[in-house]
Amino acid sequence: MNLALFDLDNTLLAGDSDFQWAQFLIEQRVLDREVYEAQNVEFYEQYKSGTLDIHEFLDFQLKPLSRHPRSQLDAWHSEFMKERILPLITPDARELINQHMLGRDLCIIITATNRFVTEPIARELGISNLIATEAEQRDGEYTGRVSGLPCFREGKITRLENWLDEHNLTWLSFLESWFYSDSLNDLPLLNKVTHPVAVDPDATLKAHAEKKGWPIISLR
Repeated sequence: MNLALFDLDNTLLAGDSDFQWAQFLIEQRVLDREVYEAQNVEFYEQYKSGTLDIHEFLDFQLKPLSRHPRSQLDAWHSEFMKERILPLITPDARELINQHMLGRDLCIIITATNRFVTEPIARELGISNLIATEAEQRDGEYTGRVSGLPCFREGKITRLENWLDEHNLTWLSFLESWFYSDSLNDLPLLNKVTHPVAVDPDATLKAHAEKKGWPIISLR
């Protein structure tokens, strides 16, 4: 068996679902534009530069989930999928997933973005295995806090290895492994697999991939 890992934002998606979700809520007037838009842009720039404080960002990202009932959040997300996410899914991304599925590889989306935002996207892409940052819930409603270890940087390795252990698997269960990512933040996990692939990479990852001789592809 082989393992195929996919980052989501700016990899399988031609954009960032985290950033788009906040912008969507601003446009719906759920979040105040003056207060949130500049913060959203600033966090996104920090992520791209590799300077993001993940806990500070998650406080910003998850707090709005705690202010509204789950039924309303789900209704907004349905609109979000149609308006913001479906246009970001390219035929090339679907074809890459299909190639690995035809090869009977174990396919997993592994993302720093929280499960509420990403689970419907993973379903749309046809991937049932999702490792994401978990938003804490109480009685089915969100508390605004993170649950457990964020799925970010080295945390992706820990979360993946925990997931494999829960499914009675280890790295040694796979003959070969792939990880597709656009981001310098994913270098720890890219260095763990047998086939690291840079997808529409940022400048830092592109330079690293060129130095290491990793494949560089585009899904856009």
